[in-house]
Amino acid sequence: MLKYFVAVIFVAIAILMTPQTRKLLETNILDRAKSFMPAAWTAQASVRLLNEDELSLYNGEPGSRGLYLSILGQVFDVGKGRKHYGPGGAYHFFAGRDASRAFVTGDFTEAGLVDDITGLSPTEMVVLFDWLSLYKKDYVPVGRLVGRFYSEVGEPTAALQQAQVTLAQGLKLKAQAEEESQRFPSCNSDWRADRGGRVWCSTQSGGVLRGWAGVPRKLFKPGSSSSRCVCVQVRDLASPRLQEYEGCPPVSESCAVNS
Repeated sequence: MLKYFVAVIFVAIAILMTPQTRKLLETNILDRAKSFMPAAWTAQASVRLLNEDELSLYNGEPGSRGLYLSILGQVFDVGKGRKHYGPGGAYHFFAGRDASRAFVTGDFTEAGLVDDITGLSPTEMVVLFDWLSLYKKDYVPVGRLVGRFYSEVGEPTAALQQAQVTLAQGLKLKAQAEEESQRFPSCNSDWRADRGGRVWCSTQSGGVLRGWAGVPRKLFKPGSSSSRCVCVQVRDLASPRLQEYEGCPPVSESCAVNS
C-alpha cells in the first residue's frame, strides 16, 4: 500500500513541475508518505481492530475504558491530553469517535463530527493528513477503526485510497505554491495618509532571503482577475501572468499604488 501511495504522488508531481522541484520533492516524499502510514503498512505487525461501538466506550466519561479518538481510521490513546479531550475539555467532542471531517471544517456540531471526508479539496486533505501526523507524533497509536477507512481485516478501503490520491494532488499544489513563492516573492507594502500606498522590493521581501531585489509586478492567478504584488527578476518579466503597475517605471524597485 505504501508503494501504491508513493507511486500516485510521483505521478502527480511529474505534471507541471520543473526538474528542480521534482528532484527536491521526490527526495523527501518517501519519508513524508511514511509519516502518514500506520506502522503495520511499513512493517508486518499485529494490529488491533476496533469497531465504532467499541471505540465509543473510550470517551473518557466516568466508567469508560479510557480516552481514545480516531482520525482517518487510525485510533490514538489521548489519555495524556485528558484536560483537552476528557469531559469538560475543549476538544471532548472528538473522544470516542472518528470525526475526521471536523478537523478541517471546524464544524463541531453533531452533523459535522463525522468521518465522511467526501468533497474535501486537495489543500484541505493536506491539512487533515497534517493533523494525523501530529497525533502520530504526540500520542500512542492503539489500532485501526473498522468502517469507512479500514476493512474488517484492517486493510485500507477505497475511501482511504481516494483520500490519498487527493492528498497527492494537494502536495503537488503545495510544492508548486512554494516554488512560486521562491520565484516570485511577495512585495513589501505600506500606506500613509500624506502620500498613499507604496509597494517595493528588497532582498528580503516576502520573507525570502535572496541575492536580488526584483521589481514590483501584479501576479494574476490563472483564470482569475485577482492579483498580488510580487517581486520579479528582469529575466522573468515576460511571464503572461504579470502586469506592470500603472505609472511606475518598468525597472523601478518601488511603485506608488492607489490602494
